[in-house]
Amino acid sequence: MSGCFQISASASAPVPRPWPSPRPNTFAICCSSSAENIDVELIGIETSGDRWQGDLAELGGKGAFLKEIDRHLLMGAIDVAVHCIKDVPGDVPMPEGTTFAAYLLREDVHDVVLFPAGSPYRRLAELPAGARIGTSAVRRKAQILRKRPDLHVDRIRGNVNSRIARFDSEHRFDAMVLAQAGLRRIGMEHRAVEVLPLDVMCPAVGAGVIGIQCRTADAGIVELLRLLDDQQTRIHVTAERTMLHGLQGHCNSPIAGHCTTTPDGQLSLLGMVFSREGGQFAYAQEWDTPDHAHELGAYVAATLARKGARQLIAGTAR
Repeated sequence: MSGCFQISASASAPVPRPWPSPRPNTFAICCSSSAENIDVELIGIETSGDRWQGDLAELGGKGAFLKEIDRHLLMGAIDVAVHCIKDVPGDVPMPEGTTFAAYLLREDVHDVVLFPAGSPYRRLAELPAGARIGTSAVRRKAQILRKRPDLHVDRIRGNVNSRIARFDSEHRFDAMVLAQAGLRRIGMEHRAVEVLPLDVMCPAVGAGVIGIQCRTADAGIVELLRLLDDQQTRIHVTAERTMLHGLQGHCNSPIAGHCTTTPDGQLSLLGMVFSREGGQFAYAQEWDTPDHAHELGAYVAATLARKGARQLIAGTAR
């Protein structure tokens, strides 16, 4: 297959223009290694979600990162869209006539802690009472306060580059928590001081996964993108996002979920839902076979609902 097609993403996804990055674009590399004579043009779209520095709920939630890109895809202005799956909302249906034809191999799902230059601290546990922590996610806020209710956790918005720049220049925070995968994509993994264990910080649904979206009618592009699809990642994402959809959480819902494959080949799905301040939470973990990823996700969602998850979600403002 030969030709040229155009891809796009929001500033939160790993496309280097107009948001500079020292790392080559993951998707472009995969395309060039999977098919010959394919030219890929990267088109950066700064979305309303990227520009807005306030509460995402005021823009309609995480869908603010997708609306402009979806419109470009449906109108034919681009052929492919690249998304961080953790930013794809679970309560908004995909545009009709589009599909995620590929999920790239999952990256590191851990969250990490950054400290200002010259800080005497190296771990969250070392911070004194009243220290200020910056993060962009209600999921992280709830889990930090669950362990350390004596800390102050405040919102810091923007893509990874801008968050780090503000963290370094504004001197508002004693530490900042963000995704390890996001740091690696911009070549700044050296800024991570502490890697938070998964039993301390359960990942977001879809953490570390890049999804490649296209129009279902473009059979040739769908076929090409299928070459990039990692089957195990697709299975894990299916379980996690089925759980998320079943819970009907919104962008202000502190929901965490992580699916893995056990050494004996079973799927394990862990799901958690928190109150805003982390004082209350619902927890469920179940197992099933890889061919029942959808059923596993639905079952964990139902288990969480029985344990009060929907009441916790209802208690967080949209």
